[in-house]
Amino acid sequence: MCAHRIDVHAHYFGGSVSALTTAKGAPPALAAAPWTPQGALAAMDRHQVAAQILSVPFTATSEGQEAGFARTLCRRINEELAELTEQYPGRFGAFASLPGDNAEEMLDELAYALDTLRLDGVSLTSNVAGHYLGSPPLEPVLAELSRRHVPVHIHPADCAHAPELALGRPASLVEFPFDTARDITNALYRGVFLRHPDLRLILSHLGGPLPALAWRIAACTAVCTGPDDAPITPQHVHEVLRGLYYDTALAGGPHSLLPTLQVTGVDHVLFGTDAAAAPEPLVADAISELTSTLTGQDLQAVERGNALRLFPRLA
Repeated sequence: MCAHRIDVHAHYFGGSVSALTTAKGAPPALAAAPWTPQGALAAMDRHQVAAQILSVPFTATSEGQEAGFARTLCRRINEELAELTEQYPGRFGAFASLPGDNAEEMLDELAYALDTLRLDGVSLTSNVAGHYLGSPPLEPVLAELSRRHVPVHIHPADCAHAPELALGRPASLVEFPFDTARDITNALYRGVFLRHPDLRLILSHLGGPLPALAWRIAACTAVCTGPDDAPITPQHVHEVLRGLYYDTALAGGPHSLLPTLQVTGVDHVLFGTDAAAAPEPLVADAISELTSTLTGQDLQAVERGNALRLFPRLA
């Protein structure tokens, strides 16, 4: 079968990112095989992936570093991603990395990455240096992303209490998907989608537990809102969750996919693998789960058609 899949959740660990991941401890998959474009393309071909939209799964800050560290690092990463998309047209796209020190620097890099480098969208983590969607420091960035109507990939990150909550296991096992649900719940209750209705968010791992909690989050709006929250309704919650996009990275089986299809349609589900961060056998197992759960036109839409509406240049 020819390569046809468009992978919206794949990671770039080359160039400027490589030294950081080596110093901090690379994911096992990366430690076993350092990231190169040639290696990534070979793996893509093995799994019938026509194109990957690369992103970096963390937000850089200058905490503990020299002033301007995050801004400089993100500029280098985004320029390296732009070079890859130019060198391998149609095979790689990219979500821009933004520095997490302050909104002004985020907006400057956002404009450069989208207007000058012509990257395909923006990557944000589920919390940016401890700030969740709905926190005032992120409001100018969300306003600009909504104005531009640009795809935004939300990748999970450690919450402030991840070391204790993970109970000695990697935070990526459970805490990552929970932080995605925490982030979107906060955004809903703080009125983010009322103020910025044109946000186009893509949630990693089918939103983690968010779809399974959707009815509860909606039904409790009358009793769980606080003094800083917006006057949202259950209908608003359901409408927002219907309009979000959800990627299938390590979440393509029925336990994850079927709850997601209760809150949105198959037209808002995108193919993802977590490539480079996840070991290739795990990626293969997840793809097998997806192709055993969906078939026919639904599978074609998830694997390719839905992504082309967001990223038409990859056609």
